Amino acid sequence: MEEEAGIKEVINGHEEKIVKEEIFTKVVRAGKRTYFFDVKATRKDDYYLTITESKKRLGKEGKVFYEKHKIFLYKEDFEKFSAGLKDAVTYIDNCNDDFIIPNPSVEIDVKDEKSIHSTEEFTNLEFEDLGKK
Repeated sequence: MEEEAGIKEVINGHEEKIVKEEIFTKVVRAGKRTYFFDVKATRKDDYYLTITESKKRLGKEGKVFYEKHKIFLYKEDFEKFSAGLKDAVTYIDNCNDDFIIPNPSVEIDVKDEKSIHSTEEFTNLEFEDLGKK
């Protein structure tokens, strides 16, 4: 990963850039995105997590660059963040189980359609004349 914008500290009258090293890094490649989970430490040696999403993009004149989005997550927020993430993932999983995406290439007989939807929602129409000239 590229170097973070460091913290500047004055030591003996000179401003010096302090570069924080990652204590632990986990890289997850997921399709067109890569996620970086980096554990870092504050000056007081408290750990925090940065989550970075990186996407490869094509810029002007065909030049490749990486678009990055970063979240800083501090130890005191881990429990609430984890619970919120779990709730959101569970919600999505439950929605996807109940949601059926219609396939327009599959024809449904009227008797099959009635088993899927109530007859109150649809009116049975006859289209015998379609396609005839």
